[in-house]
Amino acid sequence: MLSAVIGFAHRGAKAYAPENTLEAFALALRLGASGLESDVWLTADGVPVLDHDGVVKGRLRSRPISGVVRDDLPLHIPTLDEMLRVVPPTVPLSLDVKDPAAFDAILEVHRGRRGPADHLLYLCHPELAVLRSQDHLARRVHLVHSTRIARMKQGPERHAATLREDGIGAVNMPYADWTGGLVALFKRFDVACFAWDCQHERQIAEVLRMGVDAVYSDWPDRLADAL
Repeated sequence: MLSAVIGFAHRGAKAYAPENTLEAFALALRLGASGLESDVWLTADGVPVLDHDGVVKGRLRSRPISGVVRDDLPLHIPTLDEMLRVVPPTVPLSLDVKDPAAFDAILEVHRGRRGPADHLLYLCHPELAVLRSQDHLARRVHLVHSTRIARMKQGPERHAATLREDGIGAVNMPYADWTGGLVALFKRFDVACFAWDCQHERQIAEVLRMGVDAVYSDWPDRLADAL
């Protein structure tokens, strides 16, 4: 389990600045977030960049980021390396890996900027099969299953056991899915509990009372106040 609850600023200070921009990440830290969250895609030339939709919109047509080289992307889309240049090396990062091919590239960039600080890197994906394919990373970074309770077809206890067996250290579910009983269940299997979409003070306070290990919010100042 984590030694302290992490307050992840969702896509930076999304409530106050354009999401997934260097401005949003810097503002989130100034407002008191203890961690940063973003989404990662690979460009056509293999550069991890931070964007939610993964689409470059043009006047005539839109193109996927995977089909565009880094130098042709709009200026507001930062690379992971650019983000790490301006973020203190002690800040935990939660990265939603949109392109399964990006896992190794993310780790390479992270190590290039932060050395062996793998314990600060949380890589999230909604598909268990994709996370299992990254078992070579399981002892180096934190793998996180982003899911919902309704998708656990065999029930949460079996799911918790599966995550432990596969070396996946955390489960990430929306605020509305969590209960104190579920937190206790997953922790019994040594699986950390992350709660996203916690936007209001009462929601943040509620999941903290349940005992979750990390909270995601668009409002980093609310996270800071609660923590």
